[in-house]
Amino acid sequence: MVRARKPGLPPPHEALRNRMTQLSEIYNQRILELSANIAGAQRLADADATATAHSKLCGSTVTVDLKVEGDRVEGFGQTVKACLLGQAAASVMGRNIVGTSARELREVGSAMRNMLKAGGPPPTGRWADLAVLQPVKDYKARHASTLLVFDAVEAALADAEAKQGVSAAAQASA
Repeated sequence: MVRARKPGLPPPHEALRNRMTQLSEIYNQRILELSANIAGAQRLADADATATAHSKLCGSTVTVDLKVEGDRVEGFGQTVKACLLGQAAASVMGRNIVGTSARELREVGSAMRNMLKAGGPPPTGRWADLAVLQPVKDYKARHASTLLVFDAVEAALADAEAKQGVSAAAQASA
């Protein structure tokens, strides 16, 4: 028995081809290159702060270590157990984070969230490689893994700032 297709639906092979074309947009050559070369892929023994971000949806995890001086990141290490998208984002972070202010890092994280969730523009300047992740906006299930490194960095920054606040208060009272 042959079933008739509903009018307006593409044949099954066309639907598969369309899906494969969409996947090739997000898993492109640049994503593969970035994920194969994750910078800062070693943990820091003397980190000022450490944070882990985990996606319950896909099981991806990113742990970051920060060495912070004032408001700037002076050292960075990470372990990345994530899909290619999370790896690519972590790779760009690892290449650019050292020397960056906490404010700029939060702005980059905000720009990424806006790009993925609201269709905003990608980050620019030295963070321009993150634009390669722009097609992920159409795949809500992939947002969490793509944003893990930003979540972990922001949590580690908050921890480092809290510790610095305690240190500054202790020094002021001494």
